Amino acid sequence: MTSTNEIRRSFLEYFGSHGHEVVQSAPLVPYNDPTLMFTNAGMVPFKNVFTGLETRSIPRATSSQKCVRAGGKHNDLDNVGYTARHHTFFEMLGNFSFGDYFKEQAITHAWTLLTKVWGLPAEKLLVTVYHTDEEAAQLWRKIAGLPDEKIIRIATKDNFWAMGDDGPCGPCSEVFYDHGAHIPGGPPGSPDEDGDRFIEIWNLVFMQFEQTAGEIVGNLPKPSIDTGMGLERIAAVLQGEHDNYDTDTFRALIAASESLTGVRAQGEHTASHRVIADHLRSSSFLLADGVLPSNEGRGYVLRRIMRRAMRHAHLLGAKDPLMHRLVGSLVTEMGQAFPELGRAQPLIEEVLEREETRFRQTLSNGLKLLDEATVGLGEGDKLSGETAFRLYDTYGFPYDLTEDALRARGVTVDREGFDAAMAQQKAAARAAWKGSGDAASSEVWYDIAEREGATEFTGYTATSGEGVVVALVKDGAEVTEAKAGETVTVLTNQTPFYGESGGQMGDTGTISGADGLRITISDTTKPLGRLHAHQGVIEAGTIKLGDAVLLAVDVVRRDATRANHSATHLLHQALRNRLGAHVTQKGSLVAADRLRFDFSHPSALSPEDIAAVEAEVNAEIRANEPVSTRLMTPDDAIAAGAMALFGEKYGDEVRVLSMGRRAPSDVADKAYSVELCGGTHVRALGDIGVFRIVGESAVSSGVRRIEALTGEGARQWLVGREEALKHTASLLRTTPDEVEARVAVLIDERRKLERELAEAKKALALGGGGAKAEAADETINGVTFAGQVLDGLDPKELRGLLDQAKQRLGSGVAVIVAVNEGRASIAAAVTEDLAGKVSAVDLVRAGVEALGGKGGGGRPDMAQGGGPDGDKAAQALEAVKAVLAR
Repeated sequence: MTSTNEIRRSFLEYFGSHGHEVVQSAPLVPYNDPTLMFTNAGMVPFKNVFTGLETRSIPRATSSQKCVRAGGKHNDLDNVGYTARHHTFFEMLGNFSFGDYFKEQAITHAWTLLTKVWGLPAEKLLVTVYHTDEEAAQLWRKIAGLPDEKIIRIATKDNFWAMGDDGPCGPCSEVFYDHGAHIPGGPPGSPDEDGDRFIEIWNLVFMQFEQTAGEIVGNLPKPSIDTGMGLERIAAVLQGEHDNYDTDTFRALIAASESLTGVRAQGEHTASHRVIADHLRSSSFLLADGVLPSNEGRGYVLRRIMRRAMRHAHLLGAKDPLMHRLVGSLVTEMGQAFPELGRAQPLIEEVLEREETRFRQTLSNGLKLLDEATVGLGEGDKLSGETAFRLYDTYGFPYDLTEDALRARGVTVDREGFDAAMAQQKAAARAAWKGSGDAASSEVWYDIAEREGATEFTGYTATSGEGVVVALVKDGAEVTEAKAGETVTVLTNQTPFYGESGGQMGDTGTISGADGLRITISDTTKPLGRLHAHQGVIEAGTIKLGDAVLLAVDVVRRDATRANHSATHLLHQALRNRLGAHVTQKGSLVAADRLRFDFSHPSALSPEDIAAVEAEVNAEIRANEPVSTRLMTPDDAIAAGAMALFGEKYGDEVRVLSMGRRAPSDVADKAYSVELCGGTHVRALGDIGVFRIVGESAVSSGVRRIEALTGEGARQWLVGREEALKHTASLLRTTPDEVEARVAVLIDERRKLERELAEAKKALALGGGGAKAEAADETINGVTFAGQVLDGLDPKELRGLLDQAKQRLGSGVAVIVAVNEGRASIAAAVTEDLAGKVSAVDLVRAGVEALGGKGGGGRPDMAQGGGPDGDKAAQALEAVKAVLAR
């Protein structure tokens, strides 16, 4: 048997030996296409190459690309576990030509690999071509010797690929494998093509046309090749299986699931084990690539995947969280090809365990409510969409889990009704929202950008400069001039003002010009990511379109801001060094007076962690290494060791910031911190001055936040703490150096006084005099009763005092009401000889009611409760005595 790992390696080695650059899989979060939720095909990392936005030194590439299809347009989630070939996570083997070879060589490579390298019998293979692509059909005859009946012409879009309405497109040629006549189904293009006998294993895309608005407008100057082969599908073929889940990787994961649950993957349990195995892969790889579960976006899809698997673990009878215990098996199977799994294993396990623990309660509540809502529904019935929406909206039970839970009973869900209820809720929320007008005015930015192009930013090297006014925006609309006293947004052809982006706040400063023009700029934003919009109030003069103006950034504020920004880079690296490589940035705020840095980490930092990170950052600051900037292609930057924030869209050139001392590294001459960043930074790390962490907290599940200060802000914070220490010392009549010792003495004295006070109160309760009410024993209905009201007594002391009172009485009832800060606690004790005659619980409940409370409980011989009306303590004792008198 050929293992899945061997198949992957063989594919890459074949194309690597034929002049293809072997490219590592890109992350599942596509960094070059923010329109995609996840990388869902092998060509996604090369999209900019195919569109001409990016060039590569080698015109051929091959990869085994991680892919996820579980959200948006490409969503296979609901089918996973119930079919032979649907997955949320899969690998796409591909070979790519960027204007190099075309159809003939692509077909030659495909046929050679399939039949000569892997030894598939030619008689088991057939192909499809687009119905007008006679060239491809002739090449299959020539190269593979396929007869006409095995070259099937398809006239639908199934065999014509397009990147979108605009851009490259071209015909496809798909290779199918015949699993044999014993499996139902016909060849592609036949009436029974949806059967499982003929399975597509490879798709060759011939990019040769350019289209606009969905219409072909001409030929591409450099035709290209994009192929995609599902590793799981070809593994099934080469391992003699028809079902992807019977391949070696899935068999190992399913065996681990069987072992931990004690349930065989047979019959009705088969789908559950398959769901767990598939979703384990997608969840683990997404977590390894920095996606964390949340309630929106990618994190929401990840949570859906995780929860679906966790529900199936529940169906298998797993009593404890299961998913995290399977991660080791996954790392064993796939960790060699994807080392990021091993590096992130602790994080993956911790997140999975935490999520499953939380979800079990949601699942328990949701299934109970679902059972109640479906009483009387049987096979063929439909659950109302409103009910499904209520489960989702009120109880957090996802729609797909509702659908999945009812599948075995043959009950469906009214999806249209669910969508209608969802739309109604959104409409109500929209009607209640009071908008700012920003969305309505966004069209103005498109008009300006289309007319004027992007603003040129000169602020990396300058804090002042000239510009020409190209647009003025007032109240959401363009104007030709603005006068003193008016608030206006000014756009110039170039500017040194940094527009808010990447967590760094926008610059402030002034714009001045002829005839006394002066505008105070309070913020700079970056509409559409390419315009720099200066927002301010005209203090004097008039500004008009076409005016030449002088733009001056507030230098003090800019210096403080860039010190904080550079400190975030150092902080990021220090956190990774201390906590592990799983730490990635999840958000930041870089202001003049502070910095805030959010990062992925499952638990709070210890004081030792915080101290170590702070010390490491300050050590780099003291070393005062210069900060260097290089412009590089994204690929070259990452190859040189730069850390990129995947999800950010980078152009042909990126700014690479290197800062800090060099250290031994697997990347030659790598500085302490190397990141892709478009913000402004200090020239040398010593400009930061000092770095001080002032806060660490949780932001959301798996995301922590550090707040810190640098430079003058940190100095003032430290001065403030010193002044507070001096003031404290003066209050204690000592020196700052002796405050700690003096406080220790005071604490010891206070503890001594508290002990003495407690003893005094006990003595008081035991008859030492001074009780507020009814300190003397009395007889009620033949029972000796001792009742007292005591101020300031800790309720924790009541039980011990009552035990002593019972010993003193020998036979009787003791009741104490303790009043503290307006509230009261009441406790009653009954001696053993009165058991069955008097209940302490009944006595306490009467007293609690008099105190304005409810309830109270304990044992018949000892009970306790409380109420808010401490001033009714005496009435509480009277209420107890009334019960005794009955």
